[in-house]
Amino acid sequence: MFSYRIDDELQLTLLELRHAQELFELTDRNRTYLRQWLPWVDGTTTVDHTTWFIESTMQQFASNNGFQTAITYQGRIVGCIGLNGIAWGIRKTAIGYWLAADYQGKGMMTRSCRALVNYAFNELKLNRVEIRAAEFNKKSRAIPEKLGFVQEGIVRQEGWQYDHFIDLVIYGMLAEDWNVVK
Repeated sequence: MFSYRIDDELQLTLLELRHAQELFELTDRNRTYLRQWLPWVDGTTTVDHTTWFIESTMQQFASNNGFQTAITYQGRIVGCIGLNGIAWGIRKTAIGYWLAADYQGKGMMTRSCRALVNYAFNELKLNRVEIRAAEFNKKSRAIPEKLGFVQEGIVRQEGWQYDHFIDLVIYGMLAEDWNVVK
């Protein structure tokens, strides 16, 4: 299975069924924080929901259409990051991510995202990587900005957040530019 060691403490590991309990417990502990930005949190109320999610990501990986990984810090799951589908015809993907509140501000997501972008361009030979973030989610938007992504625009009312629409900011990076900024 896919595993990508970032440094001595941080690693990306393909989500597997053995992660279901730990991932659900992390989600549950961070429910209030995550709910601000992620529309799936209220629908994840049991470990079975997390198991179903992992099964769907395993199918995604088997279909060669992206993958989802656990971000592990010192051997513990602290969040997730993945390629949310791959458009092979135009060699494009989008990265999605979340990190538990207690682990933010330590550079973990920036390092994880940098590793995944490197993998997308250098191993998968993709041409374009996008990151979309809620307009007012400053922490999430800081990741592509730190990595030199170009803010390409705002898609109005692109997301639904429980009871209202949200605008998403689109960031893009091309393979030819990544080699310059990384």
